[in-house]
Amino acid sequence: MQDVSNKEGMSSVSSLLDAPVLQAFSTYAAIVILKMMLMSPLTSYFRLTRQVFANLEDTKLVSSTEDKKLVRVDPDVERVRRCHQNDLENIVPFVVVGLLYALTGPELSSALMHFRLFAGSRIFHTLAYVTPLPQPSRALSWIVGMLVTSSMAYKLISTVLYL
Repeated sequence: MQDVSNKEGMSSVSSLLDAPVLQAFSTYAAIVILKMMLMSPLTSYFRLTRQVFANLEDTKLVSSTEDKKLVRVDPDVERVRRCHQNDLENIVPFVVVGLLYALTGPELSSALMHFRLFAGSRIFHTLAYVTPLPQPSRALSWIVGMLVTSSMAYKLISTVLYL
């Protein structure tokens, strides 16, 4: 016997996701979340190729007689780790604020501009950080992302202000 209440709940979620703004948000949120998730394998790649490990037990991944020398800090590994940390500090607020913003029913063109600018700024930020490109490229891409999230937060608050 099929659970009717669950079926009704799924149809309301499906109809909610039919809204173009929520579809756009879902697309760009997934893009930046996947980009952020790719930073972990990139960190591992840098650790393995440079034979730089955070823990002694991790040195067993490579054959070496000088295991203790492999537990160290490397500038390239740290650069990727800082980039990943920056993603966590910026993408998580974008996802929360962006979802709430999308639920306020903004114009699709305005929402797309916000979502595309944020996704583009985060992708460029990663390229500028990992490559590294000269400043102020990384700073400007960070500022664009921060302004986009702030703009959505302002629109959200001004739309649903409840005191």
